Amino acid sequence: MSQWDFAVNFFVALFALLDPIGNVPLFAASTAGSRGRERAQIALYISLFVLGFLTFFYFSGLSLLAFFGISLPAFRIAGGVILFILGLEMARDDFTAQFADVAEAGPKDTGARARLRFERMIVPFAMPLLIGPGAISTVVIYASQGREFGLSGAFTGVAVIAAVSVATLLAFLATPLITRILGRIGLTIVVRVLGLILCALAVQFILAGLSDSTIGLIQPEAAAPYKKGGH
Repeated sequence: MSQWDFAVNFFVALFALLDPIGNVPLFAASTAGSRGRERAQIALYISLFVLGFLTFFYFSGLSLLAFFGISLPAFRIAGGVILFILGLEMARDDFTAQFADVAEAGPKDTGARARLRFERMIVPFAMPLLIGPGAISTVVIYASQGREFGLSGAFTGVAVIAAVSVATLLAFLATPLITRILGRIGLTIVVRVLGLILCALAVQFILAGLSDSTIGLIQPEAAAPYKKGGH
């Protein structure tokens, strides 16, 4: 595999896992009531978080999880539990309530409000919704592949992570357009439907984690229902 193929494959896999375009409605819901500048600052904070966090895991691999004695299946199950709680909040229309007080009674300074919202969105929006076990494991796998290219491979890997972070920023900056197209009712419908999908995705995370950590407890086709021929 050439270095160009490595970069393209890494970008496509990471972009698909983060799915910034698909998460635009959730970003719009969690930043409801924010002004344009404030929302742009939040988008910037999230993209920088993605860049920093994934770059850290690109170089550290699973060393941090190993240090705490946490397996990737356990991390996957924990992420599934958090996503299930998030999905329930979205389906019950409680998702935006946890951010509403920031807009109504939060600090007057735009930058301070943006930072406060970002702090509340780190979990579960930035992680594990954007950066989940799949994204972390993908970064670790491609980091091992990039070692064969030496220093240039490391630079290429960081450049790919930076490109995905920029794509995430651009997608979230387009939120006002998406919000105008959907309207309040349309956004509510989308968020509730996505809440149901997230609950199902969370259960899938938990099934996959149990399948990886046990023998025979979960059937392989239940843990990976669309995996064909081992590819």
